[in-house]
Amino acid sequence: ETVAYDAESFQEEPLADAAGSGLYHHRAIVPARSLPNQENKTEHKVISSIRTFAAIAYNEVLLNSKRVAPYAMALLCGGNALLWWGWGPATGHGWAVNADFFIAGVLPVYSFMTLPLFTALFMADPVIRDFRAGIDPLIFSKPVSRAAYLLGKFFGNFFVLACCQSAFVVTWFVLQAVPKQGVITQQWKVIPYIKHFLVFVVISHLGLAAFYFAVGALTRNAKIVYGLGVAFYPLYIAYQKVLLSSLPWRWKLALDPLVMNRGGKFHAIPDEVMNHLVVVYEPDLIVNRAVMILMAAICLTILYVRFAMAERPGKIETFSVLNLSTAAEGVYYPESSPVTRLDEFEKPDYKATALFPHVPVPEVTRVNEGIRANVSKLIAALGVEFRLLRAERSLIILMPLAIFLSILDLAFYQVVPEVSYSATYASGTAKGLLLFLVGMTVFYTGEAMHRDREARIEPVLWAAPAPNNVLLLSKFLATLLLTLSLIVLVGLIAIVIQIIRGHTPIEVQPFLITYSVILLPSLISLTAISIALNVFLRNKYLVYMVSIGTGAGLFYLYSIGHNHWLYNPLLYQLWNYAELTGAGNNQARIFMQRLYCLGIATACLSLAHVFFQRKSTTGLITAGRLNGNGWSLLITIASVAIAVIAGSLIVT
Repeated sequence: ETVAYDAESFQEEPLADAAGSGLYHHRAIVPARSLPNQENKTEHKVISSIRTFAAIAYNEVLLNSKRVAPYAMALLCGGNALLWWGWGPATGHGWAVNADFFIAGVLPVYSFMTLPLFTALFMADPVIRDFRAGIDPLIFSKPVSRAAYLLGKFFGNFFVLACCQSAFVVTWFVLQAVPKQGVITQQWKVIPYIKHFLVFVVISHLGLAAFYFAVGALTRNAKIVYGLGVAFYPLYIAYQKVLLSSLPWRWKLALDPLVMNRGGKFHAIPDEVMNHLVVVYEPDLIVNRAVMILMAAICLTILYVRFAMAERPGKIETFSVLNLSTAAEGVYYPESSPVTRLDEFEKPDYKATALFPHVPVPEVTRVNEGIRANVSKLIAALGVEFRLLRAERSLIILMPLAIFLSILDLAFYQVVPEVSYSATYASGTAKGLLLFLVGMTVFYTGEAMHRDREARIEPVLWAAPAPNNVLLLSKFLATLLLTLSLIVLVGLIAIVIQIIRGHTPIEVQPFLITYSVILLPSLISLTAISIALNVFLRNKYLVYMVSIGTGAGLFYLYSIGHNHWLYNPLLYQLWNYAELTGAGNNQARIFMQRLYCLGIATACLSLAHVFFQRKSTTGLITAGRLNGNGWSLLITIASVAIAVIAGSLIVT
């Protein structure tokens, strides 16, 4: 007899029924290690989740590597490091640029300047992109858990953000080998750059990134996150002044999320001593960093609990009751009824032509060109933009937040009148609105310019018989009117607060003068420049990076005294209400600078029309007459001439 064995685990035993007959049956004994017990299932599930998380995070890194925005941010961070290295405070005080204390002192300031905006920009829409592209059903049809999906999205994008932020310390590290007059450099160092960057920058923005990511994933609205990024600065400054300033020194250090209060009075310490100081992390700093990590974990946990792997359903329609009615009344004619012939009907005594005379119908032609037709198209396109803005959920959060922060000082603190109470209220609200108006103009213009492409309806709109100026001006006017509505609301609320606090008399003229001379031209120029940047660069995130970097650089120049009239379209620190009314010496210069800004705005809009990606016409002349491009080029030349003349008058 032959007995075949499949493995060592197979054993044979005689049949009970045929003992002694030489018959055997085989019993397979499965090894214990191959049993699908609960422990092996859990281990396999954990390994699968880790692999899924790593794949999603790696995919996010690959996607970001193909975008322009991360490289633009890294370039801006590297340029910022170059300014701190060659023209920062170290050159004037004899400090070494690679000293331990200098690295630890500069990084919190670097973390505060522009990086919260960059964090909001990167972490706003990693999840939104999947739902916007319509690939969320495909992703969630795979065995992907919520934790793996959300953590992969978060850490993949945060890794890219940290790499972009590290361009600052990488540039500093490389510049150790570059000699420059006035710049003191010690021996080569590596560890302080890595250590202080992780502690003072990465952990600080880990909590912010988790908060922005959670808000974007739960609301499915990137503009809410952008608004929160803009609101971070006034909220953080108010938090410092109202809460932290009244606390003891240790509590102030422990509760500062960006550790901006750790700086001391270094100017009284000799340079040689400062250059050899070694930074030691004290317990309050360790607690602070642990709290930031805990806040990030709390935000991600809330997101995990509240996140749904599908679009939220709209409003469910109520059930309607269907009543079955009885048959309608009718007249029954039997089959035997005689059929009436047509000639047996009685004819009327009057003629139909007497009641309905023949009226000649005028000839109708469809007019699709001309100023009147284009104005009608512009009004229709503007109505569409307004309907889209009305459905925008971000305005529900951003508008009240902007109004509250703009009137905070006037509502709760002492108001000292300069010329009058109304003039002080108008000037205070104008200065408080400045940052929000800049942020809303940049972000809402970018969203409006790229909304059609992201929704995949751009070919449909471009096929419509509407000129390019209608498409561009509708978005320009919609953004401009949105910001103007915010200005009007803030002005009305400021007047109400003035009445409540008894700061009378109430004057409307200061509000009209301040808003029309300071805010309105600034908004027109900013919106036009943003339209032109979106047309030229054709990438929303790249436009955001360029706008944030340029704005941060200009505000840095303004803060150190370089606020010339020609590159200060907001008139930052260059005006007061007395000068607007003629009491000062700069009234003529202010009005000339406003004309200069309007000339630049007109030139930007005209150039955006010429270089708009949709080419409805070619050349400058059609049928012997100037077409849209020709008129735009002519307006550009005239606007540049006006700006040059106004600028020369400002300088002289």
